Amino acid sequence: MERVEPAHPDARPAIVWLGFLAMCIGMFMAILDVQVVATSLPTIPSALGIDPDQMSWIQTAYLIAEVVAIPLTGLLTRLLSMRWLFVTAISLFVAASAGCAASSSFGELVAWRVLQGFSGGTLIPSVFSAVFILFPNERQALATTIAGVLAVLAPTIGPIVGGWLTETYSWHWLFLINILPGIASAILAARFLPRQAADPSELRHLDGLSLLLMATALTTLELSLKEAPTSGWASTYVLSLLAVCFVSGGAFTARTLRRRRPIVDLGNFGDRNFLVGSVLSFVLGIGLFGSVYLMPVFLAFVRGHDALEIGITMLVTGIAQLVTAPVAVALEKRLDARLLSAAGFALFGVGVGMSAFQDPRSDYDAMFWPQIVRGVAIMFCLLPPTRLALGTLPADRIPDASGLFNLMRNLGGAIGIALIDTIIYTRSEPLGQSLWARLQAGDIEAATFVGAPLPAISGHSGSFDSETTALLDPLVQTAASVQAINEAWMVVAVLTGCALVCVPFARRPVPG
Repeated sequence: MERVEPAHPDARPAIVWLGFLAMCIGMFMAILDVQVVATSLPTIPSALGIDPDQMSWIQTAYLIAEVVAIPLTGLLTRLLSMRWLFVTAISLFVAASAGCAASSSFGELVAWRVLQGFSGGTLIPSVFSAVFILFPNERQALATTIAGVLAVLAPTIGPIVGGWLTETYSWHWLFLINILPGIASAILAARFLPRQAADPSELRHLDGLSLLLMATALTTLELSLKEAPTSGWASTYVLSLLAVCFVSGGAFTARTLRRRRPIVDLGNFGDRNFLVGSVLSFVLGIGLFGSVYLMPVFLAFVRGHDALEIGITMLVTGIAQLVTAPVAVALEKRLDARLLSAAGFALFGVGVGMSAFQDPRSDYDAMFWPQIVRGVAIMFCLLPPTRLALGTLPADRIPDASGLFNLMRNLGGAIGIALIDTIIYTRSEPLGQSLWARLQAGDIEAATFVGAPLPAISGHSGSFDSETTALLDPLVQTAASVQAINEAWMVVAVLTGCALVCVPFARRPVPG
């Protein structure tokens, strides 16, 4: 694929920016869709008469299709060109959104969600590819920031959008909101994105077996991560899925590395900066997806807030992020990307760790400053690592590399959420037993944390009578869940801090 000429001042840069902003709108809608549907998922099964046990497949079908599509972005870009890949993908996303809204059965909805996920999966890496293909070096920081702000703002405002739509209208609007912005995005992209020559010969070189192996590996990995927290990591089903994942993934890697024209260029991992950037992207996925997941869990199941109230609380992160974005752009143009990456991940780890000390009464005020710290840090965890990973690669390698870079973030998020669920499921019971033991020993500190009446605990020793036990039991269960959630926050914080280890191995890139 030949590089598109960057937008110099005499080459109508406004036209290029319009095309790029159209791509950003499409990417934003695809990311927003995941969180909006996840937040309001319980309303859909009741409306369509779907078994509650099948409810999660509405989201899982989308995520599996998305994770399979992301690494294919490079191949599809060469086949269709960047312009027509985006227009095709956003058009299919709009059609699938309309199909989801019109669905009248579980099977129909899941089928449309698969198409929606596959088309949406190519939009994110396409946008980050466009940053380094469409723009000269001095404009890449601003373009990356615009894409990055929208990429992390979407899951932040998702709960409030989903909650408002569900309460004000109906679940159909979770999908219908994609249609008008999607159509506008497709029209603007078709009109303003630079034209490139497509390469139909890519179809003749398509390695069907490699494609099947990759899809099998990613699908079984997603399914195993979904089931492991509830079924157990050592369950036969999960171990079987992981075995299939490792075998098919190993075969895919071996076959791909031997081919002259692979469907995914794994050779990008041989570039030291891309490897470091991909590790940072993976860790950011754990922290970003993990924090966006843990907050609604706490606010819904501990504090009893609805989706709209959760969304209002979580807006703090988005506002802090928007305020920090111009500062991130200015610093990225002047400072070493490695230094900014290290500072960003250190600060993000601190922000995650600050949430590890909640109690059952924690709410908006207690969550305010941790969200501010994380919101300030996010852009420094996204912008400099993106330059590390993609900023030094030749233009013909960027689409493949962008797909892999974004895939790493999604896989980090999937693994992070599976880890969080495992901690919550496995640690709540022993933590609850520990709290009971402390209460029976008259521990005032434990009583204060649980919210138990202090006169009933002070000076107490031994078992409680049935009336006191009935009073304390729901309080202890809630407090144990909070402690498990706190442990999950701390694990995510430690993993985020571990990203600092790999930063010194990157070479210094050219500032933006």
